[in-house]
Amino acid sequence: MENIYESRDYKRSRNAYTLQCAFEYFVSILMADAFLAKLLKEIGLSDAAVGVISSVVSVAFLVELFSILMMQRMRDMKRTVLICNFLGQALFLLVYLVPFLPIPAAWRGPVAAAGILGGNALRYLVSAVVFRWANGYVDPNKRGTYSAVKEMISLLSGIVFTLGAGFLFDAYEKRGDLTGGFLALAALMLVSGVCNLVCLCLIRREDRTAEEHRPLGEVLRRLFGNRAFRRLTLLTCLWNASTYLSVGFLGTYKTVDLAMTVGTVQIINVAASLCRFAVSRPFGRFSDRTSYARGFRVGLLIQAAAFAVCCFAAPAARWLIAVHMVLYSVSQAGSGQNSTNMTYSYVESDLLVQAMAVKTAAGGIVGFGMSLLGGRILAAVQAAGNTVLGLPVRGQQVLALLSLVLTLGTVLYTALVIERQPAEKR
Repeated sequence: MENIYESRDYKRSRNAYTLQCAFEYFVSILMADAFLAKLLKEIGLSDAAVGVISSVVSVAFLVELFSILMMQRMRDMKRTVLICNFLGQALFLLVYLVPFLPIPAAWRGPVAAAGILGGNALRYLVSAVVFRWANGYVDPNKRGTYSAVKEMISLLSGIVFTLGAGFLFDAYEKRGDLTGGFLALAALMLVSGVCNLVCLCLIRREDRTAEEHRPLGEVLRRLFGNRAFRRLTLLTCLWNASTYLSVGFLGTYKTVDLAMTVGTVQIINVAASLCRFAVSRPFGRFSDRTSYARGFRVGLLIQAAAFAVCCFAAPAARWLIAVHMVLYSVSQAGSGQNSTNMTYSYVESDLLVQAMAVKTAAGGIVGFGMSLLGGRILAAVQAAGNTVLGLPVRGQQVLALLSLVLTLGTVLYTALVIERQPAEKR
């Protein structure tokens, strides 16, 4: 009997999903870190405002709750995903066109924030749907390894993209032509978005059937009646709290306080991506062999080390920010994919989309709340002349210290609670 996962349609769908993730990653690169920080500073926003807007993606996670309602009515996953993805890519492109729109300067920040929030909202509205749809063509016993290989391809291609985009923008900036630089990045985003849509079109269609429809009340009762799922949701909240408190504020820190060029930041990002590439497949195999929860905990330990280094990344020792970036990138090889794959271990497969929507939305609420708190802390430290208790320190260093404490707490919770509950691989 032929293995359905080796069929032509399934192989094409897996390959298309792998490439789609890569092109989506390109867009994410342009909508984060130094690129986005440079754009937001150009339209006149403060460091604290840039950090909060950079973290506004966490609010977009809330729309994943609507995935629960969508799954009750949606009969054509592919069409729904394509429509939402197209509109989301259009809003991301709008963000890079804000400097050229004929609108008052006071409106540019809100318009950019709306574009970031709207684009991410549409993306996350169907992210759980895409995950279930596309991963349905992956052998359940090889999901960890497949996720790792998919990530490795995104990282390698992302390295080339990051270098090219970084040096292209630097070339325009050296000529004093920021307008040309932002237009060039907008063109790259447009091409990446089109390729992303093409790859989605190549994934095999899966139509909804009547048997899959269940009352919303029944879905929620089954989810929240599952103690393992409640614990997993709390883990997501803790993890988001530890990251969103500080990460969104590091983009401007690199280019302003540490006086790095966008190209320099991207070179460091390339080195970080290469290191993440090197450990992605071993992480995937480790998680397949042991558990997704254990792989996640190892990633958190590396994340803690990254924040510890960031605490000392002052202007006089700015090279430490490179160490932080490498360690943080490596940590994502363990925590990123395993955070999603853990849902398979503790939730029935027919509730996968709904479970991911609920836990991601809960984590998004916590994440955005922490980014607002981080903005207040940063503004307070800057207002005090970059001092705390009479000691010279930058606000981002204080935020890194707090993230370190929260990350260590998340490590303990993962080891003492999540790993000790029974899990079923799917």
